[in-house]
Amino acid sequence: MPITIKSKISTGIGLLFALLLTISIVAFVFINLLSNKTENLLTANYKTIQYCNQMMHAMDAVHSDNHATDSFEKNLRLQENNITEQGEGAATQRLRVYFELMKKGDNRGSIIDSINKQLYDISILNQHALEAKNIKALKAAQNAKLWISILSVIVILVGFTFAVNFPGYIASPLRMLTEGIREISNKNYNKRIYLKNKDEFGELAQAFNKMAEKLYDFEHSNISKLMFEKKRVETIINQMEDAVIGLDFDGKLLFINHMAEGLFHLKGAAITGKYAPDIAIHNDLLRTVLQKDVEKQPLKIIVEGKESYFIVDNRTVYNENQSIGEVFTLRDITSFKELDISKTNLLATISHELKTPISSIKMSTKLITDERIGVLNTEQKELVHNINEDADRLLRITGELLNMTQIETGNIQLRLQKVSPKEIVDQSIQVVQLMADQKKIKLQVNFADNLPAVTADEDKTSWVLINLLTNAIKYTPEEGTIIITIQPDNSHVKFIVQDFGPGIESKYISRIFDRYFKVPGSVEKTSTGLGLAISKEFIEAQGGTINAKSEIGKGSTFSFILPA
Repeated sequence: MPITIKSKISTGIGLLFALLLTISIVAFVFINLLSNKTENLLTANYKTIQYCNQMMHAMDAVHSDNHATDSFEKNLRLQENNITEQGEGAATQRLRVYFELMKKGDNRGSIIDSINKQLYDISILNQHALEAKNIKALKAAQNAKLWISILSVIVILVGFTFAVNFPGYIASPLRMLTEGIREISNKNYNKRIYLKNKDEFGELAQAFNKMAEKLYDFEHSNISKLMFEKKRVETIINQMEDAVIGLDFDGKLLFINHMAEGLFHLKGAAITGKYAPDIAIHNDLLRTVLQKDVEKQPLKIIVEGKESYFIVDNRTVYNENQSIGEVFTLRDITSFKELDISKTNLLATISHELKTPISSIKMSTKLITDERIGVLNTEQKELVHNINEDADRLLRITGELLNMTQIETGNIQLRLQKVSPKEIVDQSIQVVQLMADQKKIKLQVNFADNLPAVTADEDKTSWVLINLLTNAIKYTPEEGTIIITIQPDNSHVKFIVQDFGPGIESKYISRIFDRYFKVPGSVEKTSTGLGLAISKEFIEAQGGTINAKSEIGKGSTFSFILPA
């Protein structure tokens, strides 16, 4: 059974712990032994020598000091309780015999000499014991030093070996695995790791080798298929009639088809892999295409000496909700643009040509109604009235179409000048007053005090206000009210037209300024859907803005602002 890394680490740490514990036990034993020997040395023999010295001093003062005998008696009694050496007990007994004789009055010199001799013998005996015990203590200390040194050297060697070899044991396989992973990340699937370890590192190396082998097989089994698919996609992209450019998530150019090469005057082989904004510095068209926040307008590009129009389509490519690149497509809409221009020219021509006969029709109807020519009966008057209304409607439609052709061609003719807002309102109300009177609608005008003049084209601004008022009158019930408010708005003047008609659904508000859009269910069946679109273009051309708010059942509010 293979030994795991955990077991090896536990064994090494356990061995170090055991050696440290052994040193601690040996040191404790020897220190305890030395302590005991030193304690015996001090407490037994040393005290005996002290007692003997005290008794010698007492003998010297026995004739001059009355308390010398008591001191001798005291120390002798202590000595009798502190006998530790061989022969010390007999000497102490003889000392007691001689001392008792001296206490009885025997003061012979031989008695005193015998006492001194016994004291000397006891002292010498304990001094020799001290020397012997000191030698034993020194020997024990030397033995302790030797054994502790030996064990310390062993622990140091084992610890040093463990500290030197174990990090390498862990780091070397990790280093090999790191190197292997780095090679795999660089798609070197031939990399293998060979470890003789029978532990987790060995198992990890085997798993790594199996993974590398599987990746190698997968790479070589799919690479031809992937290359085929890549080639097929490139062929499809190059055969497209639209110019196509692909970028990765870092903004580097991945591919550019043949159509884009000719359009941008670039060579795919020279720029593939380069940062697209760096290339755009020297390429105006590419710089324009990369500006995704620019308003989506057709790009006019000179291709082979001919004006061509392209629409830029930008798509972000996602993989699992993560952006991995972008694709820019330039679709050629030159043919559609030419058709649109032809349509605009046709509408302008037709509208212009229709105005003259329609005006003639209106003049003829006016002459017919003149009683100097003849009196019409009721039926004839009704027919002439219908002809006159149709002529008015046709004139309005042709006028709107002419205005729209001006907008589409970008040829809006503006005569900007200082105009009083009151003049614009009065002129507009004069035009729609008859229409309002027919439905008994009250036009309520509110002018703010000290209104500044506006910088505007009076005719076109009046046209816009007339259009808003006409719409309001159409959708306001009879005997209703329309409120016209003129008020300052920062550095602008705001014109507001509020009606109390049926209102517009919120889902249509964002589209009412689109060309040819009519609100479903509208009461106006003959509208072209151009009035509000033209109004928006006229106001914005003068540096203003127009907007609308509405609520079902409560009416609508249209407003526009012009620079003061």
